[in-house]
Amino acid sequence: MRVFVTGATGFAGTHLVNDLLEQGHQVYGLVYRGDSRRYETTSAAYTPIEGDLQDLASLKEAVVAAKPDVIYHLAGWALTAESWRDPARVLAINTGGTANLLEAALAVGRPRVVAVTSAEIYGQVTAADLPITERSIPDPRHPYGLSKWAAGQLVGLYWQRYQLPVLEARPFNHIGPGQEPGFVVPDFASQLAAIALGLREPQMLVGNLDAERDFTDVRDVVRAYQRLASDGRPGGTYIIASGQPVPIHYLLTTLIQIAGIGVEVTYDPERMRPSDVPVLYGSYARLEQDTGWRPEIHLRQSLHDAYYGWHERLRREQESVP
Repeated sequence: MRVFVTGATGFAGTHLVNDLLEQGHQVYGLVYRGDSRRYETTSAAYTPIEGDLQDLASLKEAVVAAKPDVIYHLAGWALTAESWRDPARVLAINTGGTANLLEAALAVGRPRVVAVTSAEIYGQVTAADLPITERSIPDPRHPYGLSKWAAGQLVGLYWQRYQLPVLEARPFNHIGPGQEPGFVVPDFASQLAAIALGLREPQMLVGNLDAERDFTDVRDVVRAYQRLASDGRPGGTYIIASGQPVPIHYLLTTLIQIAGIGVEVTYDPERMRPSDVPVLYGSYARLEQDTGWRPEIHLRQSLHDAYYGWHERLRREQESVP
């Protein structure tokens, strides 16, 4: 099968491409012009294609060159808090970029399209609203959430107007090996790995540990994307979640245990962001009903792999220094 992946060099995209290549698919990865990141592989089955989500002409050229049977759209602006710095650009990339991708898909017929948005669209919820389902009412509270909500609205429109078999995946937080800083687990794991390697003092700088959130292993998440590509209903929306709320302090405590080191936990005022939503988690019932997907990788395994991924990365960097 020929597969086109946007965001192929990102956290989830890298895991997705790995899976697809292992299954014997021909994979084409969209590479943003000027982006220094590249998917590292010796596989002849992977082809990078340069293009830009905000440039419809270049995007059409990329999709036409790939002639895909399936498109996975993972690319976009990913940092929630920083979306306030340039709201117009966030909307242009996440919403406008999705519109351009769907237009490009029409140029090659009717490929299956999995458009990835985010559970960040839900905003303020109460205990009575939980768990979040596909019927929950979105209430985005930042430009990132708004951009993803609007991108998701395009899914139904393109299915109704053009019968393009596109569907929306709304993942909650996903974690695991290879995630860059800027998110809670890699922020904790990278600090602990640096302490274990003697690269910093045994002090952890942390923010709000009281919130409870839903975490799924990235490898389970990309498996869900593939199930949706084969079995999801066109025009439909699917939440990808673990179905369980996890306190942030549990993540920290477990990572410290995995690292096997003693640390002093210090609250950093700059990292303290009061949570308007103390608890947030979702239901994967519709996803399971339509595709048979269930999360398989235990949270502790995800944290173990995230920590040792950072430990190995920092160790190699340490050894490369003259």
